[in-house]
Amino acid sequence: MSLVRRRTDLPTTSDATSRFVPLLIALMVFLAVMALSGLMVLHGLAGRWERDIRGTLTVQVPAVISGPEAEARSHAKVEAALNILSDTRGVLHAEPLGRDRIISLLEPWLGSADLIAELPLPRLIDVTTDPHIAIDIKALAARLEAVQPGATVEDHRIWLGRLLRLTRSVEMLAVLVLGLVGVITSATVIFATRTGMAIHHQVIEVLHLIGAQDDYIARQFARRTFLMGLKGGVIGLGLGIGAIFSFGFMARSLEGGVLPEFWLTPAHWLAVVSLPLAAAWIATLTARIAVLRALARMT
Repeated sequence: MSLVRRRTDLPTTSDATSRFVPLLIALMVFLAVMALSGLMVLHGLAGRWERDIRGTLTVQVPAVISGPEAEARSHAKVEAALNILSDTRGVLHAEPLGRDRIISLLEPWLGSADLIAELPLPRLIDVTTDPHIAIDIKALAARLEAVQPGATVEDHRIWLGRLLRLTRSVEMLAVLVLGLVGVITSATVIFATRTGMAIHHQVIEVLHLIGAQDDYIARQFARRTFLMGLKGGVIGLGLGIGAIFSFGFMARSLEGGVLPEFWLTPAHWLAVVSLPLAAAWIATLTARIAVLRALARMT
C-alpha cells in the first residue's frame, strides 16, 4: 500500500510512457491468463484421462450380420470371449456393453440413433485389468482370434501414451509462453524507465543536488511503474476472463460432446486473478533495479 499512498516529486504522470506501458502490460497479462488457464486445464484433463483409461482394455467381437438366430449366435460369441478373459491372468473384470450403450457412443459421430440401430454393430467388452500385472496383449488377441475370428483387443495404453506426450508438449509450450511474457514485460519496463529518466534527467539532477538518495529516486519510479502495471494487469485480466468464459460457452454449445468437459478449480482461479499483482510486482522490481543501475552510472 505504501507504493500507492506516498507522494511523488517527479512529474511522471504526463509521460508518453504512462499511456503505452499499461496497454502493453494488459496485453502481456491477457496472454499470461490464456496460457496459464490452458496449462491448468490441460494438466487436469491429462490426469483425468490417465486415471480413467489406465488399466482398461476393450475387446471387439464382430457382429453376426444375418442368418437364423443371429442374436443367439452373437451372444454365444460374447460368452466365449468372456470365458477367455476370465481365464487370463491380470484381468479383474470383463463386462459386455449393451446395444443401447454402443449406440449412444456412436451417435455423436454417426448421427441419428434410429439409423445406427439398423446397422450390424459389433459387440464390445469393457475389460478392467490389474495395473500391477503385465498382460501379453498379442497372446490374448491370438487366443480370442482362434476362438472367435475377427475379435480384436484395443490397448488404450498405446494411444493414451501418445496423447499424454502431446499434452505434455503443449504444457511445456504454455510454460514457455509464460516465461516469454515475463521477459517481454521486464524489457518493456526497462525501456519505459530509461525513457522516463531521460525525460526527467534535469529533475533528477536537481533532486541529487538537494540531497536526494538514489534509493529515494528509485522508489519514485517504482511507485509509478507499480500503478501502471496494476492498471494494465487488471485490464488484461478482464479481457482474459471474458475470453475464457466465451470459449467455455462455445465449447458447451457444441453438440455430441466433441470437446471434453473442462473447468477451472477455485485454486486455478486464484492463480489466474493473482496475475495482475504478479505483473505489477515484476514491473516494479524491474524498474527499481533499472533506475538504481542507471543512477550508479550517472554518479
